[in-house]
Amino acid sequence: MKLHLVSLGCAKNLVDSELMLGRLMKAGWANTRNPGQADIIIINSCSFIESAINESIDTILALAKYKHDGLCRRLIVAGCLPERFREKIVTAIPEVDFFLGTGAFDKIVEAVDGSLNAVKCFLPDPNLTGFQQQEVSRIRSSSHMAYLKIAEGCSRHCTYCIIPKLRGKQKSRPLEDIVAEARYLISSGVKELVLVAQDTTSYGMDLCPPVPLNRLLESISELSEKIWIRLLYGHPESIEDPVIKTISNLPNICSYFDIPIQHSSDGVLKKMGRNYTSASLRRLFDKIRSSVSYAALRTTAIVGFPGETDKDFEELLSFAKDICFDHLGVFIYSDFKDLSSHKLPDHIPKRVAKDRQDRLMSCQLKISLDNNQKHIGKIYDVLVENTTEENLFNGRTCFQAPDVDGITYIHSEQLEIGSFVGVRVADAFEYDLKGEVV
Repeated sequence: MKLHLVSLGCAKNLVDSELMLGRLMKAGWANTRNPGQADIIIINSCSFIESAINESIDTILALAKYKHDGLCRRLIVAGCLPERFREKIVTAIPEVDFFLGTGAFDKIVEAVDGSLNAVKCFLPDPNLTGFQQQEVSRIRSSSHMAYLKIAEGCSRHCTYCIIPKLRGKQKSRPLEDIVAEARYLISSGVKELVLVAQDTTSYGMDLCPPVPLNRLLESISELSEKIWIRLLYGHPESIEDPVIKTISNLPNICSYFDIPIQHSSDGVLKKMGRNYTSASLRRLFDKIRSSVSYAALRTTAIVGFPGETDKDFEELLSFAKDICFDHLGVFIYSDFKDLSSHKLPDHIPKRVAKDRQDRLMSCQLKISLDNNQKHIGKIYDVLVENTTEENLFNGRTCFQAPDVDGITYIHSEQLEIGSFVGVRVADAFEYDLKGEVV
């Protein structure tokens, strides 16, 4: 029996998909990349913003055709889409045979074989769900890089965000469990561990007694000097001095700070439920750059938030020019009735929000090009990831995170995928670099 699994959304979703696939293959299922050959099709969905909802629905409808044109006899949708829309989704998308919420990934085998005691959907409270056991298999999508989930859920109350409803309150994994998984991943050949959670820099605050994030970083760092450790999805309110110091002191932790600010106007931040100011953000980034050599800064911003004035946007634009982020992603505010921000007055027309997105991204293109040109002539370790044509390989430096940043093109006759090589940068573009092995 064959199955086909599609994972949508973020890196945290990918971890859930890899664990579900591991459970299914342990139960005797075989994985196929061809949905036309699959007896079961599974979609691990995303519903964070409107575009993600649309992508999930489009994917469901596209794969549903294999119930008629292929071998598929059961179509299952898991994750955030059913968790957000609950039982209403059963009648809205009748093509789906079964829906599984974010608190039920461990029931994927029963959902597939039809033995789960539920009619069309199973939506247990995600707050009551524990973490995977160490013996649970995981089928990774990459042999040399792995996302390592250190916590689940979020206890913040950002007015534009649905994550606490979809994933529950913050639940940090025990340090020993994370370190054990990291040790196993390293032994299996992983060269880069990317630590992820909804709010990574709040890791351990909910444990009893609390476990500081810097202790976790130190514990993983001790496992091997020959790997990279990267931290994604931080928060300006919870990144503390010991974490910055640890990243600065330990050479196998990437000097990479992913800290989504969402905005820099104090008025907009207050409406968003973000409890910091433009001034405190400037102090934070100044501290990071003064404390950590060659620190790379990545952030995201939301434009078109209800009540965002032209002055607010100009403040954000000016802030981006002043800080000169190495990487910046810009999202248009996504409205929905179940968000607290939906009730705010003065919603921004989409054309205005799109214009602001274009202006901010255009500004960032110039900043990114200037930043990248500073790398020309310098030598960096690059993790080789794949090859697309003869004598040309793709890889990443420590200041390029997987999937979200640019890549480094490497001219070479032969390189081992998953190896580190020294590369001298010869050319730079808005997002990518190009170089040769030294």
